[in-house]
Amino acid sequence: MRILTGLQPSGKLHVGNYFGAMEPAVRLQDEGEAFYFIADYHAMTSSQNPAALRENVRELAIDFLACGLDPARAVFFRQSAVPEVNELAWLLSTVCPMGLLAKCHSYKDKTAQGIAANHALFAYPVLMAADILLYDSNQVPVGKDQKQHLEVTRDLAGKFNETYGDGTVVIPDPIIREDTALVIGLDGQKMSKSYHNTLPIFGEEKPMRKLIMKITTDSTPVEAPKPTANSTILALHKLFASASDHAAMVADHELGGVGYGDLKKRLADQYWEFFAPMRALREEILTDPGYVDQVLAAGALRARDEAGKVLARIRRAVGLC
Repeated sequence: MRILTGLQPSGKLHVGNYFGAMEPAVRLQDEGEAFYFIADYHAMTSSQNPAALRENVRELAIDFLACGLDPARAVFFRQSAVPEVNELAWLLSTVCPMGLLAKCHSYKDKTAQGIAANHALFAYPVLMAADILLYDSNQVPVGKDQKQHLEVTRDLAGKFNETYGDGTVVIPDPIIREDTALVIGLDGQKMSKSYHNTLPIFGEEKPMRKLIMKITTDSTPVEAPKPTANSTILALHKLFASASDHAAMVADHELGGVGYGDLKKRLADQYWEFFAPMRALREEILTDPGYVDQVLAAGALRARDEAGKVLARIRRAVGLC
């Protein structure tokens, strides 16, 4: 079984990125052959700042390694280091109906947020399909917001096989963890940089705790029971705490006698403790400036070797050789 996932280098990684993509990817390293990439081509659909792109790519690589990605067990590389992906994207475009792209909600959402409409943004799902199909991926961990794009990939793969023969490309299956696929942000909405409600994975302790203390709560007095339904504090606490600790937190909400300030402090403690091993590993990685470059270069070689084999098969099927 081959597993593939990619993350965009769009700034500091947050808790939603970790539980939605990184933690499942790290866990899946032991369950199949893992290909993980930094989606720097995709990042260019919404930002054209070269310096920021370089910095974000490097920071994402460091953070992913610190969160448990093991280059001995996974192929880790930059998307742009495998130019074969662009050829496959073109080949897929030749069978992609315009209507399939027009119905994708991501394009509509991003343009509604003020991101300039361009061809790359509109054709994003085709490049995503090429990312997946180029490595004969069997399973793809995705969040709920990317589920539609994976459905587009499956539709395109099916249409491609209908046109050029069964087995020309492998049709992948999604892996969606319903329990953590949608991570709540500090304001109760989905955690997203677009909403400015994120809790970063890495950073200084004092600012991180201040962010948690700003979580909006109601005016329930200290002595009264606190509502548990739609509680941002409880939703985040469940991510970081053991089952017994979370049960105690729920009980303190229901019984009353504990103020929101104290509950937030407990959430901050659990959050800080949860990421402590990853912070330590990140500091260790930073002591060797060349390590990340070596990992990505080695991963690119392995990725291109596999991509070359798959693309050669596809080129034969479509008549290019």
